[in-house]
Order: sequence, then structure tokens, then C-alpha cells
Amino acid sequence: MQVAEFRYRFLLQPAAKAGSIPSTDEQQAAVLVPVIDYGDKLHILFTQRALHLRHHPGQISFPGGRIELNELSADAALREANEEIGLLPTEVELLGRLPMQATSTGFTIQPWVGLLKPQRSWKLQADEVAGIFEVPLTHFLAQENRHQFSLPLRGKLQHLHAMPYQDKFIWGATAAILHRLCLQLAADRS
Repeated sequence: MQVAEFRYRFLLQPAAKAGSIPSTDEQQAAVLVPVIDYGDKLHILFTQRALHLRHHPGQISFPGGRIELNELSADAALREANEEIGLLPTEVELLGRLPMQATSTGFTIQPWVGLLKPQRSWKLQADEVAGIFEVPLTHFLAQENRHQFSLPLRGKLQHLHAMPYQDKFIWGATAAILHRLCLQLAADRS
């Protein structure tokens, strides 16, 4: 899928047209789903969280974090991406947001989808990010690469998403956000 088709499919969706919402709850977070435009192909950028972090150590995620009080969720996603990987907000074309994603740890995540050109380098914040990597969007669009499973977690049965790629295991809220993006991109528009 090239960027023109991606933009067309994404922008037609009602969820992408909704405005940014200010935070009133400290359990709200925002993430940026960075879609890198290589001209003839699109990649999704991921971070791997540092192992010493209290929440989700070592897990694969999108750049993001807690929304500050009265901060707009889009601003929080861009701020966190800048802090974590050195991505300047001016380098991102925000297309819109996906539906909110609840986590088993009590957070509500607002995912923002943004297009960007390939960057010359990344400036990782070592306190939060152990590394970054990219995956071709086409990998996730293929249904056979998207899985669901159930697991007892925190006293109840949780239905989780997983999307393995090479030696990486993308799961939980990150995989659920990706799954929603894929459904949105694949929806019949006739």
C-alpha cells in the first residue's frame, strides 16, 4: 500500500475526523502510530521499552505516554514521540485518531496515526526506550499475521491480540491498536 491509498482509506473513516480531547484523568495516555512513507511502501515504527521501567518493561509499543492535565491528546502523543525518539512534531502529518484502547492496567490510550518521511537518525531516550525497529505495513494487513488469544489476567479472562514479526512479539494494547488500524484500512468502501 502506498501513501496516497493509505491516506484515502484512513481519512474516510469517521474516527479519524474526531478532534483532540483534553485530559481530565491521570490514567489517560496517548500514543503516536508512526507510519513511515518510503514512497513505494509504508512501514510502522515501534519502540521497545527499557527493561527497568515499572509499567510494561521490555514490551514493544508505540511512542507515547501519560497525557498531562488539560493537555490535548494529540499534543501529548507528539510530545512523547519527541521525548522518546527525537521525532520533531513538525516532521509528522497527523491524519487522525483511532478509537480509544483500554489496557488491563487501567489506562485508556488515545492512538494518533501520523505520516512521516524516513528520518536520518533517531535520538532515543535511554531511560525509557531500549531500541526501535520498523515493520512493513503489509505484514499486518495480512490476516494470517494477526492473532487473538485469551489469558487469565488480574482476576478475569482477557482477550488479547498478538502479531509476531521475525524475533519480535507485538501483543496487548499495541497489537490491538494495529488490529483496529488494519480493519479500518481494509474496510469495504463500495
